[in-house]
Amino acid sequence: MNISIIKYNAGNTQSVLFALERLGINAIVTDDVTEIGTADKVIFPGVGEAGTAMNYLRERNLDGLIVSLKQPVLGICLGMQLLCKSSEEGSTKCLGIFDTPVKLFSSTFEKGLQADRIKVPQMGWNTICDLKSKLFTGIKEQDYMYFVHSYYAELSENTIATTHYGHPYSSALQKNNFYGVQFHPEKSAGPGQKILENFITL
Repeated sequence: MNISIIKYNAGNTQSVLFALERLGINAIVTDDVTEIGTADKVIFPGVGEAGTAMNYLRERNLDGLIVSLKQPVLGICLGMQLLCKSSEEGSTKCLGIFDTPVKLFSSTFEKGLQADRIKVPQMGWNTICDLKSKLFTGIKEQDYMYFVHSYYAELSENTIATTHYGHPYSSALQKNNFYGVQFHPEKSAGPGQKILENFITL
């Protein structure tokens, strides 16, 4: 199987590569349009800043390529956010696969009659629930995943998993052949490995 990991000057591609190797799966990290376009599966990971990442994609004509892909695509963390409509990070126009805005967590939120506080970024383990996709075969409600992010995708008709951090948000999205997870499956122990395996066998 031919698997491409999109290289776009955002961190975390190597850890995804190593996680796939642990599953006995070989993949390539590339920004070559032909290699990505002809891959059986495409993974779009990343840690970084939305505006800089989108500029890199546009400069290499990867923005138009990604939205045209017909094979299964998995966005991870920043990769998922870039598949959304827009991001408050740098007022960035994103790829628009998911008609969902990405917003900055507020450190304060209303809870009943009082305001509570959360740390931004969310960094560490949190649960996922309301699972609605074959991507989560073998994953239990309230399984823990590893998150590191300051921005989140709102709940929408494309939400296939929900996480609560101050308020509920989309920890995973799906539309047609496009999947996105806000957490890092490659850092989420056994359940994360299972999600990667599920994606490869979709």
